[in-house]
Amino acid sequence: MSMSVGSAGQDFCDINTTPLIDVMLVLLVTLIVTLPIMTHAVKLDMPNMNNPPPPPPVQPEVIELEIDFDGTVVWNGTPVTGMDQLEGFFHASTSKDPQPEIHLRPDRRAKYDVVARVLASAQRNHMKKIGFVNVAEFRD
Repeated sequence: MSMSVGSAGQDFCDINTTPLIDVMLVLLVTLIVTLPIMTHAVKLDMPNMNNPPPPPPVQPEVIELEIDFDGTVVWNGTPVTGMDQLEGFFHASTSKDPQPEIHLRPDRRAKYDVVARVLASAQRNHMKKIGFVNVAEFRD
């Protein structure tokens, strides 16, 4: 392999990189100086030993509300005779602190109208914690 270097006396047109390197180093030093000093301390708010520990959270009462296929509503194992009695149960439960949770278990053959009326009654009485529970797959 051979390489042509050029003839003697010919000028080279190369850029002088020394000033560029000097400017880059000045900028790097400026950047390092202006960066804030990193602190690796983590501030923790430790509890005061003189204060008593907070009380454990109070678990709300759970109301089991079942709706059978024929429209019968059962409140914690007690059949409800009508919507007025159910409204009274909801009204009495609203004032408790913490407000009870309602676990609604409609039968899979229950009519939608009955379930909707029970939910509307709970909403009118400002019940906030209502959940649908399905345990059909766990029953024998």
